[in-house]
Amino acid sequence: MVFEISNERFEELASEAVASLPKELSDEIDNVAIVVEDEARGRSLFGLYQGIPLTKRGGRTSYAGVLPDRITLYQKTICRYCNNEDEVRAQIRKTVIHEIAHHFGISDPRLEELGWA
Repeated sequence: MVFEISNERFEELASEAVASLPKELSDEIDNVAIVVEDEARGRSLFGLYQGIPLTKRGGRTSYAGVLPDRITLYQKTICRYCNNEDEVRAQIRKTVIHEIAHHFGISDPRLEELGWA
């Protein structure tokens, strides 16, 4: 059974998740786009970070002109896991935090240690 939620509401919940981040963290996020898609092809993922983590970027001149990093949230996969909007909200927030952690160079094993995997 899949909990149904409109694309607009899902995107609102994703915006809320980003807005809920501590200011000192959100101020450091640089050149990241967050998008919503239905599902990852061939994989069961809640989200995916694609880009160059802050820890791997050179100086401002060597990073200039690069397309934004991309965090994709997979709506159908998240909704399949959840039973109501509150669970969707919580899973989106956890996924956003997880993927933004990758933007900051934090690995999956470290996220597992911290309880964010």
